[in-house]
Amino acid sequence: MHSIDEIKKFVSNHFSEASGSHSLEHTYRVYNLCMHIGKVEGADLEVLAIAAYLHDIARPYEDESKGTICHGEKGAEIASALLESFPISEEKKANILHCIRAHRFRGKTPPQTLEAKVLFDADKLDAIGAIGIARAFLFAGEVGAKLHNPGMEPENTSPYSQDDTGYREFKLKLCRIKDTMLTQEGNRLARERHEFMELFFQRFLEEHEGLK
Repeated sequence: MHSIDEIKKFVSNHFSEASGSHSLEHTYRVYNLCMHIGKVEGADLEVLAIAAYLHDIARPYEDESKGTICHGEKGAEIASALLESFPISEEKKANILHCIRAHRFRGKTPPQTLEAKVLFDADKLDAIGAIGIARAFLFAGEVGAKLHNPGMEPENTSPYSQDDTGYREFKLKLCRIKDTMLTQEGNRLARERHEFMELFFQRFLEEHEGLK
């Protein structure tokens, strides 16, 4: 591949049958966030653009393996082959692959470069706020979960089950994301998005009980 347009085309084809919660639209939103945060933080936007487009290319492998395959590590392998003929320096290629390896919330590779930190923040930001709430309920629908499960504490329920509700996702994961940000701009955006989620789920619980 010799241009970012070719990378975009590859990614578009790659995600043609992806699930809604991790579809091509997620990749585009992460790209837009990377461009915003990257400009504020002074990051290399070329590295960020390529890393953002390729960061989830191995997600189908992880989903099919039920999590035994790390899509960050596998994605870096796939990206390495794609970038062999790409007209950028080896240093930039290495940074792109590091960004892909290091973007996972539960990954074993911590982000070291500014670009990796920006991608990490952008990917996590897409899991919170209004978009995050929508994705949480979309994923719950994909796994056949209920709208809400007030009879069970979220800590006592299982993922990928009928109890894997949007509220469970908020209580066990999304509410913690604001404290994982690695850039100043990412932190600012995360605080705003977190406040919105708090208000939404407070209202959600009140409406579910018929109090509002």
